[in-house]
Amino acid sequence: MKQPSMHRRWYCCAALLLGSSLLPAWAQSRFPDAPIKMIVPFAPGGGVDTAGRLIARQMQSRLGVSVVVENRAGANGSVGGKAVQIAPADGYTLLFSGATHVLAKQVMAKAPYDPVTDFAPVARVGEAPLLLVISPNLPEQKLGEVVQSARQSPDKWTAALPAMGAPSHLATLLLAQKSNLKITTVPYKGTAPALVDVAGGHAQILMDSIIALLPMAKTGKVKPVVTTSAKRSSIAPDIPTAAESGMPGLVYTSWYGIWAPLGTPVDRVQFLNNAVNEAVAELNRSGAFAALGIDGITESVEQFTRFIAADVAQNAELLRGAGFKPE
Repeated sequence: MKQPSMHRRWYCCAALLLGSSLLPAWAQSRFPDAPIKMIVPFAPGGGVDTAGRLIARQMQSRLGVSVVVENRAGANGSVGGKAVQIAPADGYTLLFSGATHVLAKQVMAKAPYDPVTDFAPVARVGEAPLLLVISPNLPEQKLGEVVQSARQSPDKWTAALPAMGAPSHLATLLLAQKSNLKITTVPYKGTAPALVDVAGGHAQILMDSIIALLPMAKTGKVKPVVTTSAKRSSIAPDIPTAAESGMPGLVYTSWYGIWAPLGTPVDRVQFLNNAVNEAVAELNRSGAFAALGIDGITESVEQFTRFIAADVAQNAELLRGAGFKPE
């Protein structure tokens, strides 16, 4: 077999070296080859934080690098969101949040960014129904009783909101719309402090992810009333749905997703999308998501992008219909 000439070998090597020198630095190294930081923009212990930590652990085991969760609560989730927006667009800093994130412009008078155009969507992770709970010292047991009491004495009912624009907020507006209620709302810095105040009787009602509320509902520290799922949750089969309780229009879910800074290379976004989808598939197989009432979702970057647009349009209309004014 004829061997390549010395000149030909030199030419090939030179071409390879020249080509590699023209590649950006990140393309010449393995990704990821350093820890990934996943910022959760709410306090520890809430539904977003719980789901985020599950995903982080599963991704870490598959990628072979640390995936470190960092909680940066404040300003309706925008403190953590801003930290990701200004981070280097290299795929090593990610935002794990939910529906709250994409409605920043609708619920904040001066949002520090446009959540739709200033971030790179990576993957939607899953969704879960909400649970409606009330203070344990209240006599009401059923949804109809809660609605009737809140109509008769609206000054005695305050709804705690973990964040403006969160599923809890939108579902509370939907509840008020469907039942013709006028209820005072108070925003909190996450689910945990809101839940503490409802348990203590400082606020009377809370709707939020079943993941976050069910443990305290099971111990009697708050009183469960209904879920907002289309059918009873497998982790709370004894709790009726709102539809079963006479309010079929009160069907709402929270959802979770991952974003990267805008400008993150497309191939890294795609790599992360694949990694997240693999993590979700494993959490579905193992039952880890089901144990928390989460329905895991695997979809493409394009599907997630379209979902965001539809979700923003739907919930912006709900906010307008409720006469909501950004603060």
